[in-house]
Amino acid sequence: MLFNKAYYRFKPRIPWAVRTALRRRWARARRVAYADVWPIDEKAGAIPPGWPGWPGGKAFALILTHDVEGNKGLSRVQTLMKLESKQGFRSSFNFVPEGEYRVPDALRQTLDRAGFEVGIHGLEHDGKLYASKAQFAAKAARIKQYAEHWKASGFRSPLMQHRLAWLHQLGLEYDSSTFDTDPFEPEPDGMGTVFPFWVPGAEGRGYVELPYTLPQDFTLFVVLREPNIDIWKRKLDWIAERGGMALLNTHPDYMCFEGNERQRDEFPVSYYEEFLSYVREKYEGAYWSTRPRDVSRFYCARVPLSSRNSRKKICMLAYTLYESDNRVRRYAEALARRGDQVDVIALSAAHTTLGAEEISGVTLHRIQRRDFDEQGKWSYAWRLLRFLLASSVFLMRRHYSRRYDLIHVHNVPDFLVLAAWYPKWTGAKLILDIHDIVPELFASKFEPSAGNRYVQLLKLAEKASAAFVDHVIVSNHLWYQTLISRSVPTEKCSVFLNHVDPAIFYRRPRTRSDGKVIILFPGTFQWHQGLDIAIEAFARVKDRVPNAEFHLYGGGGVEADLMRLAERLGLNGRVKFCGRLSYDRIADVIANADLGVVPKRANLFGNEAYSTKIMEFMSQGVPVVASRTKIDTFYFNDRIIRFFVSDDVQGMADAMLQVIEDEALRNALVAGGYEYADRHNWDVRKRDYLELVDSLSSEQFGDSNPKLIDRDKIAPAVTGMTIGEPALMDPHRADIGCERDGHSVEIAGLSN
Repeated sequence: MLFNKAYYRFKPRIPWAVRTALRRRWARARRVAYADVWPIDEKAGAIPPGWPGWPGGKAFALILTHDVEGNKGLSRVQTLMKLESKQGFRSSFNFVPEGEYRVPDALRQTLDRAGFEVGIHGLEHDGKLYASKAQFAAKAARIKQYAEHWKASGFRSPLMQHRLAWLHQLGLEYDSSTFDTDPFEPEPDGMGTVFPFWVPGAEGRGYVELPYTLPQDFTLFVVLREPNIDIWKRKLDWIAERGGMALLNTHPDYMCFEGNERQRDEFPVSYYEEFLSYVREKYEGAYWSTRPRDVSRFYCARVPLSSRNSRKKICMLAYTLYESDNRVRRYAEALARRGDQVDVIALSAAHTTLGAEEISGVTLHRIQRRDFDEQGKWSYAWRLLRFLLASSVFLMRRHYSRRYDLIHVHNVPDFLVLAAWYPKWTGAKLILDIHDIVPELFASKFEPSAGNRYVQLLKLAEKASAAFVDHVIVSNHLWYQTLISRSVPTEKCSVFLNHVDPAIFYRRPRTRSDGKVIILFPGTFQWHQGLDIAIEAFARVKDRVPNAEFHLYGGGGVEADLMRLAERLGLNGRVKFCGRLSYDRIADVIANADLGVVPKRANLFGNEAYSTKIMEFMSQGVPVVASRTKIDTFYFNDRIIRFFVSDDVQGMADAMLQVIEDEALRNALVAGGYEYADRHNWDVRKRDYLELVDSLSSEQFGDSNPKLIDRDKIAPAVTGMTIGEPALMDPHRADIGCERDGHSVEIAGLSN
C-alpha cells in the first residue's frame, strides 16, 4: 500500500516505456505464481446463498463497461457506441469529471438517448482518491454533485483502487471498482466471486458491488501481449456454465479503430468486435445483455435485504481449537453463510496437522499445536506469547495480500489484539471478544490472592487491549458491568451470550436404546468446573441407579487428577473419559444423554462464568442439574434447572437422583428448557452481530455537508447547479429503480 502511494506520486516522471517494461516483467512472474487462480478462480463460481437467477431464466448476464481515461478515449466514445449499437449491445461509459477532459452535456445526452449508461470514474485519474479520509471526504462531496447532475447511478475508482467501506459516502446505487481475480492490479485483492454482492453499511443501508470478471483489455493485450481473445472466450464460457456475471471493462483510449495507425499502447478494436460476435453467435438467447445499473436494481428488487450476500474479508484470531469452540465457530460460520470471506487463525490439536483447511465455508489456519499440560503460569504465558508472535507475522502476511475489513480477536489472552497491529495501522477495524474475564480466570486457575501483582498487571492489560480496539464484546451481563466499571466505555461494549446455534443444535432424534442412564459433561476439565464434585456425587448415585454411567467429553487442566479420583472411588467402567469431539459431533452425543450436569464452583471466576452447556442441553431436551451460581441464577430459574448448592457433593447427588427418578420433574425441566432455548438462541442475536460488523467496517466520516466544497473549483459542467445530496437508495424497497430516466426495466424477464 505504501509502495502504491509512492508509485502514483512518481508515476508522471517515469517514462512510459520504462513503466511498461517493469510492469511486463512483474506480470510474467505474477502469471506463473497465480496460475491456479487466474484467469479462472474456481471458487469464484460458487452460487451465493439466496441467489434468484437472472431475469427471464437467462443463463448468465453480460455487462459491458468502458473507462474513459483521457482526451483520446473521449474522442472515440461515439465511434465505440456506434460499433456496439450495430451489433445490438448497450454499455456503460465511465467518465472522469475533473481529469484532462470535460464531458460535454451533448455527449452524455446522446449516450442516454441511445440507451447507454453514464457512470463516474473517480474525480481525477491520479491514484490519489484514497490518499486520506479527509481528502476523500472532500472529493466525495464533489463526486456526489456530478452524480446528481449526470443522473449517474454507479461509480468506479481509477486504477481499480478500492476502499468499499468508504464508498457509502457517495450514496450511489452501485460500485464496480473490484474484480473476482486479477493479480496484475496494483491492489490485487480480489472479491472471489462472479456474482453481484451487497456491501452493507450502518442502519441497513448499502450498495451493490459489481466486480469485473473478464480480464481488462490493457492487461491482456498491452501488458501480457496476448495475440488473440482466447482468454476472454475461455473465461466467458466458464462464467456461462456457472450462471454468473460476465462483466468486461475496456478502454477506448487503448483501442485502435480502423483507419488509424496503431500506437504502442493500443490493441486492434477487431479483438473487441470478435468478442461481441462470439457472445452473440454462441449464446444467442441465453444471456441477459444489460447495463450495470439494471443489474444493481434487479439485485435489490429480487434479493431481500436479509438474504443479500456480502463479501467482506474478515479474520478471526483465537488461541483455541476452532473445531470445538462453539463461540468462534458460530460467528465465523454466520459470516460465511452470507458470503463473507472468513479466515480463522487458531491452534492445532494433537491429531490434526498444521496448515489450512476449509470447514463449512471458513478457511481455518492452524499455526501452533496446543498442549493442555500447563503446570504453572510461566509455561502457560510462554505458549501464549509464542502464539502472539506467530499469529502477528501470519496475520501481517495475510492482510498484505487480502486486506481484511475487520479482525475479530478472541481472548484468552486480551493482549492477543496486539497481533493485529498491522491491519489496524492500515485501516482494518478490530473487535476484542472477551470469552473469559482474564484477571479473575488467572486468579482461579493459579489461585493467587485478589491483590496479587499478576492480577493487577492483567487488569492493566485488559484496559490497554480494550483501548486498542474499536469495539469490545463480552460474554455475559455480569462481566459487562465489571468491564465498564474498570476498562471499557459503555458505548464501546456489547454483550453476546454463548447462544446455541440452531444450525448445529437443532432438535436431533435420540438414537440410543441400550437401557443405560447416561449422565454427561462436555467441556474443559478445569478446577473451577467442579468435576471432582460431580465424580464424588456420582459415586453416591451409582448404587441407586446401577445402569448409570458418567461420560466426560473434553480434556486438559485437571484431567489426570480426575482419572485418579475415579479410580480411587472404584468408578472404573462407570466414569468414562471420552476425549474431545468437534462442536457438531458433540450435538449428537448430547441428544442421546439422559442428564446434563454443570457442577461449577461459585468462586471468583466460576460464579460469574456463563456456561454454554446449559443451553446446549436444553436445545436437545436434556434436563440439567447445575450448581447455584450467581450467573446461572441471573439467567435461569428453578422451573428449567434443578439447582444445588455449589460445592455440596450430597446436594448434587440428591439433585441427580431426583431428576432421574421423578418423571414429572424431568418432563417439566425438558419442556421449560425447550421453551427457553427457542426464545434465546443464535438466530435471535445473529442479525445484531452482523449489523455490528457492518457498522464497524463502514468508515465514518463525520460531517460531510457541502461546506467542504470549494465552488470555484467545481468544473464548468456543474457550475450553477443546486447544491444538494441525492437521496440514498432505500434497500428495503422492492421496487427501487425499476423505472428511471425513461428506461423501463422489466424485472420479470428483461429481453436482450
